[in-house]
Amino acid sequence: MRHGFSRSEGARAISDTSPRQLRPATLEDVARLAGVHASTASRSLAERPVRISSATVARVREAARTLDYQRDSAAAALRTGSSRLIGVLVHRLTDLALSTMYAGVDLAAAAAGYSAVVANGLDDPVVRRGRLDALLARRIDGVILADARLDDTLAERLQELGVPYVLAMRTLPRHISVSTDDLEGGRLAARHLLELGHRRVAVAAGDPLASTGRDRTAGFREVFADAGLPVAEDQVAATGFGVAAGHQAGDLLCRSGPAPSAVFAVDDLTAVGVLGALRDAGRTVGSDVALVGYNDVELAADLPVPLTSVRSDREQMGRLALEVLLDRIAGRDVASVLLPPVLVPRASTLGVEPGGPDGSVRRDR
Repeated sequence: MRHGFSRSEGARAISDTSPRQLRPATLEDVARLAGVHASTASRSLAERPVRISSATVARVREAARTLDYQRDSAAAALRTGSSRLIGVLVHRLTDLALSTMYAGVDLAAAAAGYSAVVANGLDDPVVRRGRLDALLARRIDGVILADARLDDTLAERLQELGVPYVLAMRTLPRHISVSTDDLEGGRLAARHLLELGHRRVAVAAGDPLASTGRDRTAGFREVFADAGLPVAEDQVAATGFGVAAGHQAGDLLCRSGPAPSAVFAVDDLTAVGVLGALRDAGRTVGSDVALVGYNDVELAADLPVPLTSVRSDREQMGRLALEVLLDRIAGRDVASVLLPPVLVPRASTLGVEPGGPDGSVRRDR
């Protein structure tokens, strides 16, 4: 049997079955042109063909292209029991890091023949439960949980219900996740500041019930403790994520004791809020106080003082989370993925000159 087809042959194959009008190609047309049964053609056109040879898959897909065949996703869902929908739960899609991660999910889902539906959990247990129930009511095939917290049980509930799921961005013990190595990311920020001579530092620690806040803070404090410079508890402000929370953290840190020469914010938008608080306190980021953020969102490099940040590849994270979820849906074994963080130094740290061993800032330049 020939494995190549011309468009004229394809048109003739359709017109032979319907001599009076040119109609859209059907699955049966594709099967006839490829020389296979319709069920074989259907399985060959699936996103992940099962028990079909690669040669047959290639022949069927070439026939589908020749005939301009458009697969009916709704009909396929009825045949397979699959909705081709993936639910994504985030705390706020307005968060730039999460929106980039979701873009990766959406692109990968579309390429695999799925649609992604997103819901905001607002880091509120009642809201998150309700939003998850709304997603499950749409008979989604699986869930990407991007707002996991230590104080609730959504992941356990999905596990009990038998709904395939993957955590993204944040992690929980004993649950499959795709995330950045946040412990190492916190260490990178600390080593950078130590190498620049900073000794008295503070942390805008985000939400300690989210692994992103907890692990980034822990990695940072670990490095300073190992250097004999433990970060005091009153120099760690866990007020949550985002600009408003960052401003609150900055206010607390400015009032809590001797002024730090550097601040590590566990999220870039939190860092923006810290920057505002430092400004209100008469401090100038990049001149007399250093500031490090996390995620390296697009605006970080375009702030009036470009922000040093720990880069996390959120789009890749989203793509990988979708791929791992599809593997779980297909019943394949999966493992958690940790992406490597990268420190991106910019003017917010490189222009500050810490002074003596007490961590004071040199102002006589």
